[in-house]
Amino acid sequence: MGYKKGIKPMEMTMLDIRLFRKAAEQGNADAQNNFGLMYAKGQGVPQDYAEAVKWFRKAADQGNASAQFALGAMYFGRKGVPQDYTEAVKWLRKAAEQGNAGAQNNLGLMYSNGKGVPQDYAEAVKWHRKAAEQGDAIAQNNLGSMYSKGEGVPEDHGEAVKWYRKAADQGQAVAQFFLGHAYTKGQGVPQDHGEAVKWYRKAADQGYADSQSNLGGAYFFGQGVPQDYVQSYFWFSLAASRSVGEDHKKRSEARDRAAKMLTPDKLMEAQRMTREWEAKHSRE
Repeated sequence: MGYKKGIKPMEMTMLDIRLFRKAAEQGNADAQNNFGLMYAKGQGVPQDYAEAVKWFRKAADQGNASAQFALGAMYFGRKGVPQDYTEAVKWLRKAAEQGNAGAQNNLGLMYSNGKGVPQDYAEAVKWHRKAAEQGDAIAQNNLGSMYSKGEGVPEDHGEAVKWYRKAADQGQAVAQFFLGHAYTKGQGVPQDHGEAVKWYRKAADQGYADSQSNLGGAYFFGQGVPQDYVQSYFWFSLAASRSVGEDHKKRSEARDRAAKMLTPDKLMEAQRMTREWEAKHSRE
């Protein structure tokens, strides 16, 4: 399940910087929050997490929900302050209670993982739901996961699929993978390998390794798509390059099995496809 970072990039000009600084120094909470964002991202000023925290705190103390969310994220991520889950929860709660969806989602994850608060799945579901009902895709995926696992709610694969689909329709790659998996297994939906491939592909195209691996398997076995060892090699190769440990080993072995099914010319084609895809898709 995913956390929201709480800090988004901003496009700044020198005039913006001067105006924000003046307004921030005069006590404008929105300007203080924006100034914090500038320091957090190093936009228009040198990146300085401690300075970012300083301005987020000024805005947060005035009740600015975005700054409270960001300050919670800084405490969670050990940026500009020592890592302190209790303090992170404090600020996330302040923002969440004002309706900030990102903070609601992150507060739900703190309860789910028992960080800064006792583990409480029911409370996690409560906060994920609040954010999910505002349309937050990460929270929708997280709520779907809670229903899938029966954490804080009765296990309900149909309800899980409902929330996965809402997030997947917004382009959330993890939810697209889980929706594909639901179709593969026939959990909450009728089993449909073609539909599974459709959703795996959407996440795979975003670089999500688990989906790339499943798509490689679909092409290897001809499940939901015509059997195609070039495509199988291609997707397993991408998945392996984005994996570590045992996942990397298994996906590399699967790639090599696909390679054995290819002629030298077809193997070169698959390798070329992999290089071209990598060149066009940067990694975060």
